[in-house]
Amino acid sequence: MANAELMAIRQKVAATRRATPRQAHLRRMAALFLLPAAAFLLVLIAYPLFNVLWQSFNYGNLVDPATQGYAGLDNYRTVLEDEDFLPAFWHTLTWTVLSVAGEYILGLIAAIVLAQPIKGRAIFRGIVVVPWVIPIAIAGLNWMWLLNPDYGVLNAWMVKLGLLDHSRDWLGQIDTALLTVTFVNIWRSFPFYTISLLAALQAVPADLHEAAAMDGAGPIRRFWVITMPHLKAVSLTLIVIHIIWTAINFDFIWVMTEGGPLNASQTLPVMIYKFSMQDYDIGAACALASMSMAFMASLFFVYFYGLGRKEAR
Repeated sequence: MANAELMAIRQKVAATRRATPRQAHLRRMAALFLLPAAAFLLVLIAYPLFNVLWQSFNYGNLVDPATQGYAGLDNYRTVLEDEDFLPAFWHTLTWTVLSVAGEYILGLIAAIVLAQPIKGRAIFRGIVVVPWVIPIAIAGLNWMWLLNPDYGVLNAWMVKLGLLDHSRDWLGQIDTALLTVTFVNIWRSFPFYTISLLAALQAVPADLHEAAAMDGAGPIRRFWVITMPHLKAVSLTLIVIHIIWTAINFDFIWVMTEGGPLNASQTLPVMIYKFSMQDYDIGAACALASMSMAFMASLFFVYFYGLGRKEAR
């Protein structure tokens, strides 16, 4: 009897899994509609990535067509033995960590403030988005003018307020160039955190805060026990995405300093550009790009693997 019931259950499961003609038709139509998107990804993303990986194992030079052939690991050796590689790596790490940390902290503070029932809240929410919508090139040029030691408004204000004895070339000094560009990047990118975290804050049930307040929990205690756990998923996603975006960012640094002075703000993306467009060494540029891509892919898969394991528990 038990075997007969088991067989009946298996037959029902098989029947539900068996697609009807209409379901099969819908699946074929869905696949047909997805073909253009698949072709788009294949031509504009997959092929360039595999081409970069292939070029990293071959010699290539933009001005000397005779420089070609299989290089093996020589291009990777060229990159690793370059005296600028380790400084550029540490600059990339510093730029990424400080940018993401500053963006998150400033974005969280702004989101908490904008979540309060203050007068004119809608106007402030609109204003806070302005840095994010300004193109990077325009934002970089504007900040270069503001920080100019000769006619920059910010230098003039800081001298007038007594914060500085004289104007300072923030982008032209080795000890301040990278930190200045990092500050500008935080200014531009924190609104994205603000919008995302503000949406998550509005989804936190108000009755939880009310119940905790009735139990005697103060604002700080409620923030850490109630608010932050609800922001955990959004925060983790934002941080991982922005680590990748910031580490591969080329525009801001190139527009404002071009990696200078004396390579003091040179990061790995800037180094890739110099390998290809100044040294014309395509093989070395592709090797460094492949190394960066492998690191970012590893970070991406570790994040989603960990997220999948948490969801499976």
